[in-house]
Amino acid sequence: MRIVFGIALALLTLPACGETLVERGAYLVGSVMACHNCHTPRGPQGLDLSRALSGGSQVFDEPAFKVTGSNITPDKDTGIGNWSDAELKRFLVSGIRPNGTKVAPIMPTAFYTVLTGRDLDALTAYLRSVPSVRHETRAPEYKIALKSEVPTYAGKQASEQELSDQLARGRYLLTIAHCLECHTPEGPSAVHDFAAASGKGGRTFRGPWGESVSSNITPDRAFGLGQWSDDEIKRAITQGIARDGHKLKPPMAYAAYASMTAQDLDAIVAFLRTLPPR
Repeated sequence: MRIVFGIALALLTLPACGETLVERGAYLVGSVMACHNCHTPRGPQGLDLSRALSGGSQVFDEPAFKVTGSNITPDKDTGIGNWSDAELKRFLVSGIRPNGTKVAPIMPTAFYTVLTGRDLDALTAYLRSVPSVRHETRAPEYKIALKSEVPTYAGKQASEQELSDQLARGRYLLTIAHCLECHTPEGPSAVHDFAAASGKGGRTFRGPWGESVSSNITPDRAFGLGQWSDDEIKRAITQGIARDGHKLKPPMAYAAYASMTAQDLDAIVAFLRTLPPR
C-alpha cells in the first residue's frame, strides 16, 4: 500500500520544486493563462469566484462568431465532466471538442500547442479538482467558416528541459499567455497578421469597460516598449499602469498576472526585448 501511495504521489509532483500538478495547474489557470478572464462570470465587484470557471458573462460578438466563455468545471451536464482526460488534452491543443466541432478562435488553443506534456497533465488535474457548478452557457454561433492559424512561436510542443533557459521560458510563457493574440492586428479574412505585424498592437476590444486598443509590445523605440525599463514593463503587466501613468483597460488581465512569479516575469520581459521591432 505504501509503495502504491508513493508512486501516486510521485506522479502528482513536479520534480523541480515539489509543486503538485494541481498546484501547477492552478497557477497556469489563475495567472499565466488568465482563464478566469473569459470563463468566470462577473458581478458588480468583478469576478465571481464562487462560480469560478462556470462560464463567462461577456458575449464576444465578432464578424466570424458570437460566443461566450464556456463552463469548464467538472459538471457533467453543463461543463466538461463527461470529457475524458485524453479528450480534454486534445481539445487544449487542437480546439476540437469531443463531439468533433471546432471552438471559436477567441479560445487560444492555437497558442496552447506549445504546452509541455506535464503542463497538460497539470491543467487537466486542476480542472478536475475545481468545484462542479451547474451553469448552462449560450451555444456558440458561427457566422462564417473559421480559418486555422499558426501563431508566432506556436505549433510545436515544448519540453520541460528547454524551459530552464530564460529566453526559451519567456517565449513559452508569452505564448501560453497568448499575448500575441491581442497584441497582433488582424489582416484579411479576420485572421491575425502574424507574419508582418506580430506584437504591433492595434486591435480594438469592446466590452463593459468601453473600448480599448491593444498596445505595441515590440521593442520599437518610438511606438513600442523600446524606451521602457524592465520595472515599467512589469508594472504594466501586473498592475495595468502604463509608462506615462495612465491605467490600462481590460481585457488586459493584469489582475491575473499580478500573481506571476518573479522568475516568470523576468523571463517574459527578457523575451519581449528580443521581438522584432514593429
